[in-house]
Amino acid sequence: MAQDRDIKYVNKDFGDFRNQLIEYAKNYFPDSYNDFSPSSPGMMFIEMAAYVGDVLSFYQDTQLQETYIQHAKNPANLYNLAYMMGYRPKITSPSEVDIEISQVVGATGGNPNWDQALYIPAYTRIKSTVADQVNFFIDKHIDFKFSSSYDDTEVTVESLSGGNPNEFRLTKIAKALSGEVKTITEVVTSVEKFKTITIDDTNIIGIQSVVDSSSNIWYEVPFLGQDTVFVDNTNNAPDKQSVPFSLALQRVPTRFVTRFLANGQLQIQFGAGINGQDDSVITPDPTNVGFGSNQGVSRIDYAYDPSNFLSTRSYGLAPSNTTLTIKYLVGGGVIANAPANTINTLVGYSGTPTAVDTSKLSTVTFNNTLQAAGGRDGDTVDELRENSLRAFNEQGRAVTLQDYTVRALSMDSRYGSIAKVYITQDQLTNPNSATDSIVDSNPLSLSIYTLAYDNNKNLVPATSTLKSNLKTYLSEYMILTDALNIKDAFVVNIGANFDIIVKPNFSGRDVLLACTNRLKDYFNITKWNINQPINLSSIYTLLDQEKGVQTVQKVEIVNNVGGVYSQYAYDTKGATRDNIVYPSYDPCIFEIKYPDLDIKGRITTL
Repeated sequence: MAQDRDIKYVNKDFGDFRNQLIEYAKNYFPDSYNDFSPSSPGMMFIEMAAYVGDVLSFYQDTQLQETYIQHAKNPANLYNLAYMMGYRPKITSPSEVDIEISQVVGATGGNPNWDQALYIPAYTRIKSTVADQVNFFIDKHIDFKFSSSYDDTEVTVESLSGGNPNEFRLTKIAKALSGEVKTITEVVTSVEKFKTITIDDTNIIGIQSVVDSSSNIWYEVPFLGQDTVFVDNTNNAPDKQSVPFSLALQRVPTRFVTRFLANGQLQIQFGAGINGQDDSVITPDPTNVGFGSNQGVSRIDYAYDPSNFLSTRSYGLAPSNTTLTIKYLVGGGVIANAPANTINTLVGYSGTPTAVDTSKLSTVTFNNTLQAAGGRDGDTVDELRENSLRAFNEQGRAVTLQDYTVRALSMDSRYGSIAKVYITQDQLTNPNSATDSIVDSNPLSLSIYTLAYDNNKNLVPATSTLKSNLKTYLSEYMILTDALNIKDAFVVNIGANFDIIVKPNFSGRDVLLACTNRLKDYFNITKWNINQPINLSSIYTLLDQEKGVQTVQKVEIVNNVGGVYSQYAYDTKGATRDNIVYPSYDPCIFEIKYPDLDIKGRITTL
């Protein structure tokens, strides 16, 4: 009968394996071998076995570590784990900067000659005179004739003749990104499910466009199971000046996903669908959803995912018998962070600039008044780990109130700009309550209070198109059980009055002007949010810090209502407690509409 052996499985290194093998030999083969001196032949075999065990243990631990993103070291494994957790690694990041684009036009009747105002196509390329002469491109077209709150055209007098304007300078601000557009073509013959194309290049930022030989546009999606993308349509409603495009969701069968590899290459993967193939068997409908086998097994019993009713196994179409033209962007990195006033050399237009009169084309100039920033190299190993863990928690969904706030403020300005957002649980007055108490109308419903800017950067209610765009945009990130109500917040126009005593040997006029400028900056509407209270103690401290101020005697917040101001009156004195002016229960924001008129200061004496 075979003897049971006492074998231990906790050994991990060479010494533990060696000692355990020696003890094993002493216990079970005491008469066969007892020479355990370092130079004996038996010890050679024991130590060789311990060496093999140590190596195998090392590789086992290493393989186990490579399955956890916190411990993985192999770049290929890190990238796979990052994608699995919903994070898209960055090979390089482009530098961004606002470019000031201007041109000179003549004058007609004291006004600019708009016939000479140019239309410059998008993707115009400019170059920095430093930073290794990195190329930048402007991501949208420039139309000097068009002006709105989101795309303002500044008009200034360039020169005079006989006291009258002779020339005007038209100036616009556009976003520019570092990088270059490259193009490759891929000939696709027979259909191939989940066809993958690899772009072998360096510093790839991402895909710009994919178009086939039939002029069909292929859309990039986060994953092939998502069959809808955002598309924009020209807005012809009365609010088209502030909201140039309306946002819509469009179902797209021609789609693809991209994936970076650890070596910097970019893979493009398409779906598995074949044109003309009937998907009715795959996608259930009321006529076949209950069909099953003779044993009574229904199709819907194979999975509990309700998205089976919304997608198919094809995951989009697979290209066939066509030529794909792929445009992608390369560039970025730390070297693309160019200093201010250095991006001013034209490389070339992507098309021919147009105008009724193009004689002023040579007057077009470019310049970056601020430093180009944001360019950086790819993710480090530690950044890849931390970003992946963060992305896994976010899951690309709006869960908290802060998530909804960030999403609302992140909507592209082409669909209108949301200036202020305040989100709270939806509450309505109960009509059946004798005490007019506030009750929750829906515990899962949220109220989004919004405001937008007008051309003068004053707060106004969001237009109907802007609210519709916001609703469409947020619908892609909402949780199924959430409900949103988009409402207008109230604007309360205020003024600020203050009295100060000036120190001797200081100019009272200069000190008063400096204090007024401090309050203008303090009440700058870009720094204020809905339902933010006014802390009078902070204003006292702010004014007291100005050189030449001996004492701040009084600070008063008054309500300006009616006429050019908001129609909503507010009792600022009654709302003041412990030197804090509190907002109303209904979400509102305090705004100084005309700082030059509504901020008033006086110099007094003791």
